[in-house]
Amino acid sequence: MKARSLISVADLTPEELRGLFALTARVKSEPERYRSRLSGKSLALIFQKSSTRTRVSFEAGMFQLGGQGLFLSGRDLQLGRGETISDTAQVLSRYVDGIMARTFAHQDVVDLAEYASIPVINGLTDDLHPCQALADFFTLKEVFGDLMGRKLAYVGDGNNVVHSLMIMAPMVGMDIAVATPQGYEPDPVYVEKARAGAVEAGTKIEITGDPTAAVSGASAVYTDVWASMGQEDEAEQRLKAFAGFMVDADLMSQALPEAVFLHCLPCHRGEEVSAEVADGSQSRIFDEAENRMHVQKALLLWLMGGESL
Repeated sequence: MKARSLISVADLTPEELRGLFALTARVKSEPERYRSRLSGKSLALIFQKSSTRTRVSFEAGMFQLGGQGLFLSGRDLQLGRGETISDTAQVLSRYVDGIMARTFAHQDVVDLAEYASIPVINGLTDDLHPCQALADFFTLKEVFGDLMGRKLAYVGDGNNVVHSLMIMAPMVGMDIAVATPQGYEPDPVYVEKARAGAVEAGTKIEITGDPTAAVSGASAVYTDVWASMGQEDEAEQRLKAFAGFMVDADLMSQALPEAVFLHCLPCHRGEEVSAEVADGSQSRIFDEAENRMHVQKALLLWLMGGESL
């Protein structure tokens, strides 16, 4: 029987998502209870894209569970010298108990999961960022409790982060409004996936070019960098295109009084968010970053440790 993997949040059933959040809460509040659950197990950490939070949260998480994370950069693998993803997946399946991959092409992670006999976790691709979305909505659940009927506003680039947020929002009963400049909207493929989920859940997906309309009545306001890794040559062009899309105090004032600010980090204060908001009382960006580790530990316990949800 093939091992379960997590390539998209859509891979989870609503029941599994609830169970994963419950397990995350236990892992966070009772870390000693799970201290040796993955003793003797190893997780291969494939990084085509560098990262602070993804590497440290997975390595520290594996250590805290009694296991070991093995960092593998592009220089450490034979993929760059022509070895196929199929061969890499099958070889790693003989050595380790799971694979986390952070890649450019989404198909690379899909192929790893197809050919590996062990669990594969998507640590980020150009299309999706499921671990981030899980941490984001877990953080909102900590803040608000029941999320049903609340609204998340995303202001900025229609990238991999917002794709995962759009897919997951209906799964927790939230509406989501996405405001982007013209030409930077989310991929229509993922908008349609999200809208299909929203129809089933009875929630709303809104795509707009108006940040104020998106933020109006929101319980959470989210943004991300305007130029992601691999888009550095577009940075100047994007600065011009995204003028008026900074999340500042004026924009936050359009949200509900109890609204919180989220950002997947790293953030550029003075570009996509003002320092006043990023470091202000409504910001939950560091809780969110911490929760990456807790939710990933829960994922590892479930996929690699046999923990039930």
